[in-house]
Amino acid sequence: MSLCLLQTRSLLSVFEEDAGTLTDYTNQLLQSMQRVYGAQSEMGLATEQLSRQLLEYEKQNFALGKGDEEVISTLQQFAKTVVELNTLHSELASQMADRMIFPMIQFREKDLTGRHNLQTPAYQPHEAAMVKYSRLPKKKENEKVKAELVGEVAYSRRKQHQASMQYYCALNALQYRKRVAMLEPMLGYTQAQIHFYKKGMDLVSKKMDSFLVSVSSMTQSIQAQLDSEAEAMRVTQRELLSMEDTVYMPDRDPVPVNRTLIQKAGYLNIRNKTGLVTTAWDRLYFFTQGGNLMCQPRGAVAGGMVLDLDNSSVMAVECEDRRYCFQITSPSGKTSMTLQAESKKEYEEWICTLNNISRQIYLTDNPEAVAIRLNQTAIQAVTPITSFERRGEGSPNPDRLSSSTPEPEDLIVPGTPIQFDIMLPASEFQDQNRVGGRRTNPFGETDDDCSPESDDSLLQQVFAVRFLGSMAVRSGQTQEVIYEAMRQVLAARAIHNIFRTTESHLMVTSSCLRLIDPRTQVTRISFQLQEVTQFAAHQENGRLMGFVVEGRDWSEGTEEGEPSFSAFVFESNTEGEKICYTISLGKDIIEAKKDPEALAQLMKNMPLTNDGKFLLLDSETGDTANGGAADEEESEA
Repeated sequence: MSLCLLQTRSLLSVFEEDAGTLTDYTNQLLQSMQRVYGAQSEMGLATEQLSRQLLEYEKQNFALGKGDEEVISTLQQFAKTVVELNTLHSELASQMADRMIFPMIQFREKDLTGRHNLQTPAYQPHEAAMVKYSRLPKKKENEKVKAELVGEVAYSRRKQHQASMQYYCALNALQYRKRVAMLEPMLGYTQAQIHFYKKGMDLVSKKMDSFLVSVSSMTQSIQAQLDSEAEAMRVTQRELLSMEDTVYMPDRDPVPVNRTLIQKAGYLNIRNKTGLVTTAWDRLYFFTQGGNLMCQPRGAVAGGMVLDLDNSSVMAVECEDRRYCFQITSPSGKTSMTLQAESKKEYEEWICTLNNISRQIYLTDNPEAVAIRLNQTAIQAVTPITSFERRGEGSPNPDRLSSSTPEPEDLIVPGTPIQFDIMLPASEFQDQNRVGGRRTNPFGETDDDCSPESDDSLLQQVFAVRFLGSMAVRSGQTQEVIYEAMRQVLAARAIHNIFRTTESHLMVTSSCLRLIDPRTQVTRISFQLQEVTQFAAHQENGRLMGFVVEGRDWSEGTEEGEPSFSAFVFESNTEGEKICYTISLGKDIIEAKKDPEALAQLMKNMPLTNDGKFLLLDSETGDTANGGAADEEESEA
């Protein structure tokens, strides 16, 4: 719909430009005819001027010149006739007034001047109604006031639509009437000449008879086309005006949200600063062009660039008592603007479109196909059936058919929120009772079980990883819950266009797991290895891995607390299986510590470093392990 609106505005400007050009030409042509009528003593000069003016029609730069070829050729023939008849007497003044001057004046006053009357701004009541509607509070809505405002918006839109349709019909009809208006006065002028001056005009009449008949037939044909077009437009108007008011009501659009758009146009409210602490909202027309967001103020001929959208971020924001607000921020973070859409559908489509443009899809060879493919990828990611959950479907093996695979609802509660980042300090943003995380003591004291200085751990391995997300799960006894958590986290990132991640270091010891900030060496969050109930790597994307941590939930008031589980999903620089193997070795060491002989046998079978720790892999973190900066990267998952 937004594309149709943009096309309508563009076509309207073309039609208005054509009408303005026609008005100028009509005034000039009428002045020439009045000169013929008023200057009897200068008839020869006046008709010569008229002849030249008729030839100027071909040189006019009409924006809509299609179908004027016959008019141009006809006017050229008329110009020749005027030259031959430039000696006619002023007794034809009365005939010229009736057949030449009057039709042109009627065309100018009725069609050209009448068009300006229809052009009287009809959007002011609608603008006032939309301003009132946009001010509807988000909280404590008064249904009566809301219903009145909705009705007022619908009524003003209906009136604006009706006025616009009448104006459009007038512009369309003008394209037909201008041809008749150009030909009919000259037809009357020539017929009057022949009627009143038969003497010595036999030769002229013989040359003009067939021509005049063809011109008359052409004007009748054009008039018939006009009548047919006018009737079709009247039928369309009746159909539109018979629609229910709900068609014009905001937030009642039955068309689903299109998330694959790469261009969009429409009215938005923009928040502008009016002082140090005061702001005001203005309703303006916005549209996208390539990678730019454009704005066209009222009365402007063209729009101007507002913001470069490449690599910008677009997100929903909460505004003071306003709905459907979103914010666009430049890549540098120095420029941002807050906009408000008029409906939820427009709000979601604007965010999706701007995000698509921010990802520079418009630069590809087939941007529409790329946008559709990305949207289909996100849709497939949220479907219940995945490659690692339904591998047994369709298999002829009866044993596999008889085995039951848990449903996604059995693994994760639908609608469970997803955390996409672990903020510092971890204790302020992580529920320690639910996920079993360990709080970092700001005074330098650490848990004895997970301190790298006091730990007698036999295993200590560091992996470079990027945290993708975490969420609460129902079970911690099956790897299927890890696969389902991976699917939901990746799907949520794709749908909400979240691609940037922060690199961290995952340290695996024989007692705990620690997620360390490589820049500050501060532990973001840590887990006891005994609390890790499941861990697995993705069966298709080997760089994805995850684990489930068991905690306790004391919200029910029980003495021991109810068990709770949380799944954490990471993307690593190495194979996820290596991380899983290291975690498995750590859990084996924990079990082996209970039996000295088993521990000795385990140490005998594994190579050790000089300090007596298990030697697994070379360090993969490089300089970042020593506090190097970890830049944000885009996840390849």
